[in-house]
Amino acid sequence: MDDIVKQAMAKWPNVPYCYGWLALDARGNWRMRDENAQRHALPGDKLTNAALVGFIARNYGRDDAGNWYFQNGPQRVYVALETTPFVARTDPAHGFVLHTGAPMENIEAAYMTGVGELILQAGDIVAQLDDRDVAQVLAALESDGKPLGDEALLAWLEGGAPAAVALKISGSPVPLQRIGRGEAADRFGFRKDPTPAG
Repeated sequence: MDDIVKQAMAKWPNVPYCYGWLALDARGNWRMRDENAQRHALPGDKLTNAALVGFIARNYGRDDAGNWYFQNGPQRVYVALETTPFVARTDPAHGFVLHTGAPMENIEAAYMTGVGELILQAGDIVAQLDDRDVAQVLAALESDGKPLGDEALLAWLEGGAPAAVALKISGSPVPLQRIGRGEAADRFGFRKDPTPAG
């Protein structure tokens, strides 16, 4: 968290929280949602200013209830999540990088929904892979050390053989598990659409 944000929080500790105005889409873009976007359930305007995007990423955190927010000086701006709290992309240097710019290291588990969405977990970090990178990563799926073809993947997603599928990351197999499309928030303890308590 930026020092200027910590100072503002100390100076004005009781600023009301903000809900509905900021969202994170499935491709890792921050979106500003004005009243019209909120009223009509629109995604909002994509933020493109590099300084603002970097400021949000550096001051992005989670509360004890599993809500994710951007600490904007003294004000906490809660984030509506289209998918997971983080979005990952493939990266030639690091393997995977989060939408915040941080490398996603030590991936310990991988999950796939019935429609092919890939979710990666590294400790407390849960990130859905940007859909533009899924095809590239599918080539790293294997069963019994052999590449997993499209037909075998479809059979596995439907609950059939092969029984064990892994995602090869940096030469090591990470077990791949099935997950329902709407199950991630409950399984990993985050809230997709924070609302005021009470």
